[in-house]
Amino acid sequence: MGINLTLDQKLDILGIVLALGGILTFLSLVSPSQGPLTDWWIKPLRVAFGWGVFVVPLALIASGGWLLLRSFEQVPKPSGERIIGFVLMFLVALLTLQIMAITLSNSDGASLAEGGSGGGSIGEWLRTTLVAAISPVGTGILILAWWLVALVLFMRLTPSQLLKPLVALLAQWRGKPQAPSSLVINNGTSARAARLQPPAASSGEAPRETPRRSPARPTPPVVASTPRILGEPGAPPVASAPTGPLYRAAPVPHVAWELPKIGDVLEPGDEAALSEEDLRIKARTIEETLHHLGVEGKVVEVNRGPVITQFGVEPGFVTSRDGKQTKVKVSRITAVANDLALALAAKTIRIEAPVPGRNIVGIEVPNSEVALVSLRDVMESESFAKIKSRLAIALGQNVSGQSVATDLAAMPHLLIAGTTGSGKSVCINAIVACLLARNTPDDLRLLMVDPKRVELTTYNGIPHLMAPVVVDLERVVGTLQWVTREMDGRYRKFAKAGARNIDDFNARVAAQKDMPGQEPLEKLPYIVVVIDELADLMMLAPDETERTICRLAQMARATGIHLIIATQRPSVDVVTGLIKANFPARISFAVASSVDSRVVLDGPGAEQLLGRGDMLFVSPDSGQPVRLQGCFVSDKELLKLARYWKGMRGTMDSTPSAEVSAAEAKPLTQQPLWEEMRAEMEKGKETPEDDLLGRAIEVVKLQRRASISLLQRKLQIGYTRAARLIDLMEQKGVVGPAVEGERWREVLVGLPSGLADDEFGDQ
Repeated sequence: MGINLTLDQKLDILGIVLALGGILTFLSLVSPSQGPLTDWWIKPLRVAFGWGVFVVPLALIASGGWLLLRSFEQVPKPSGERIIGFVLMFLVALLTLQIMAITLSNSDGASLAEGGSGGGSIGEWLRTTLVAAISPVGTGILILAWWLVALVLFMRLTPSQLLKPLVALLAQWRGKPQAPSSLVINNGTSARAARLQPPAASSGEAPRETPRRSPARPTPPVVASTPRILGEPGAPPVASAPTGPLYRAAPVPHVAWELPKIGDVLEPGDEAALSEEDLRIKARTIEETLHHLGVEGKVVEVNRGPVITQFGVEPGFVTSRDGKQTKVKVSRITAVANDLALALAAKTIRIEAPVPGRNIVGIEVPNSEVALVSLRDVMESESFAKIKSRLAIALGQNVSGQSVATDLAAMPHLLIAGTTGSGKSVCINAIVACLLARNTPDDLRLLMVDPKRVELTTYNGIPHLMAPVVVDLERVVGTLQWVTREMDGRYRKFAKAGARNIDDFNARVAAQKDMPGQEPLEKLPYIVVVIDELADLMMLAPDETERTICRLAQMARATGIHLIIATQRPSVDVVTGLIKANFPARISFAVASSVDSRVVLDGPGAEQLLGRGDMLFVSPDSGQPVRLQGCFVSDKELLKLARYWKGMRGTMDSTPSAEVSAAEAKPLTQQPLWEEMRAEMEKGKETPEDDLLGRAIEVVKLQRRASISLLQRKLQIGYTRAARLIDLMEQKGVVGPAVEGERWREVLVGLPSGLADDEFGDQ
């Protein structure tokens, strides 16, 4: 009976042999005594590699150790580029050693190789071949290029980064000042954080390094230095806000906006302790449970994430009655999900069958210890740095612990759903914080709707806001209609300028500066509309809300307007078919049932999530949901970020100069969107609204109460028109302001002429 070993067992045995062979080889090289091993193993190695023979045992030990520890996540997996770079670097090192040995000893290369000196017979063969092919001068040039390519592949650096120390040394030797480097590594400074610092503001300032803050380091002040005014170096700073149709203020000098340092406003995350033995026990439990249930499978891969661990199970083979072997069906593995949860003592497990692009089934098991995924860690990752868009957003980490980021401009709109406490509001705050950390008010404007009044009101006062956070539901429909008008206005500007989208239009604006004599164009910023609760709007005015949101979702992408909509009740009457069709990018946190999951994701799975940031993300280019642990941003971090931008907007220095007028010293105030609509409505005196205003006043006087729904019933008009009439009556003093928690408004005037109080009471 032969020995039947699995592939893992064979690799483990090979790793032991390689490591043991490397150790024995190294001991024989450094030992002065001679033995049988020296004649048939050590001497051929010395002749082949020369002085580079000591690299051989180290490579054997490293290869064997990696094979033995390959299943643990802490052991890095060498990429193909690094392996190729190591081989090239070893060969060019042998060639270089051979040339140096011949130059220093004035001996023949063949005799040096036979004596085990220089680069050995391999180095001598490379030297003779290259010299005969491209001459000694060409060989020297090739060696320099060879070294550069090998170091680039092995160290994964660019040629400019490799040559930077040489350039700095040359500049110092010539006595010229050296330009500040964007990559400075000191004690307590992260090179990755410095390299992945977001680009500086459009004012042309150089990017700054982001120091990695240690726990003992005191928190720096969050209020930024007073903004500088371009063109007036001696004048004190003046409060400023972006100019546009929503601002009613005199022109002021442009502010040199400066992006915040990520390390000053955001905190790093932590990592949970990794127990390899616990992972091995769970993998063995999964295999044994599947075997006892008659489902053959083997755990071939373990991906540990911050909250869950995905065990990759490769389906095995079963023998039928006629002796044929067939592979286990995927449906049989998914059918035993509850049995696996019982065996693993897990709260819930989710089976991804199969893993996209792989021939394995993913069994996702919650971790006993949860790691915190911070927004700062994801923003400093390579995946986030690869996205060059201004609307890059950090989402979180996947089941393998890899950071995931995406581009909001490519979505182009995002729908977020989840029950209360599942992490929906934290996700919205993380997205907004990510946008604020990378964009100045000249590049991005925000329009926020927060019916709950507590989630987004922290951002009131920052210069990115086009208007204060909208908290009254009666104002929301008018706000969305204003966004629609802004979209139409931008399309008219694009048609007049011959531009296709906002990027093309802004490029024409930048090019116009060099072409005087043309009609001036103003740069258009991106607009991101954030609605924290869609269900309240759909209950109040479903037709107007659905029609406006769908029209924006269909057409607003080219104008730079993007929507982020969240709801905690993902039912079919809230997330309608039209809304789903126009929101291909969706995030679902934990929901109550599989029905809600199907509404959001068009499939089950969200009901099995753990909550507290555990989510499924569906991107527009992939129909399969990806499980992520969302970024966490604390209230303290949000407060720091808001204070920073409020400080940048700032009003005046603590001791303003006497030369600054009182008008300049007065801080700018923003006019709400609905105020602009009201001003336009009051311009015409013969409008239909003015005709209905008298009838509306008579109705509320007779009824002794006022509301939008009352005017809709009595006057047979729509919601928007009734809301405008209520606003006009409030402005004229006919009705009182809205009271929180009250449906009706107080009527401040008496009955119409001709009706007495007792007559009205008799009615």
